[in-house]
Amino acid sequence: MSRRLERVNSLVRQEISDLLQREVKDPRLGGLVTITEVSTSRDLRHAKVLVSVIGSDSEQKEVLATLTTASGFMRRELSRRLRLRRIPELVFEYDESIDRGAHVLQLISQVVTDESSPSQASGR
Repeated sequence: MSRRLERVNSLVRQEISDLLQREVKDPRLGGLVTITEVSTSRDLRHAKVLVSVIGSDSEQKEVLATLTTASGFMRRELSRRLRLRRIPELVFEYDESIDRGAHVLQLISQVVTDESSPSQASGR
């Protein structure tokens, strides 16, 4: 990935995060919503925005639906804030990496607990 594309991804991520904090006043976005990553196509026509949401599955789906509905507003605001020739179409997707990381940590703690239990039971 080129340095320019990395900078564009970073700028878009920062600006969308700022918009969510300051401009979007939708109560459905009241939980903890974090923009974890933005991946823009080379031609800057499309941007996949990965979102992390703390909450139930229904809350996560509602947040994604709300963000999808607000994507036109966010594009308009991005066009005002960023000096880009083309503002990408925003596609919001749930970022499962945090869930996967938590699951891996849970598995590791189970293995550590299972390994320590037999050694203590054998009288060491």
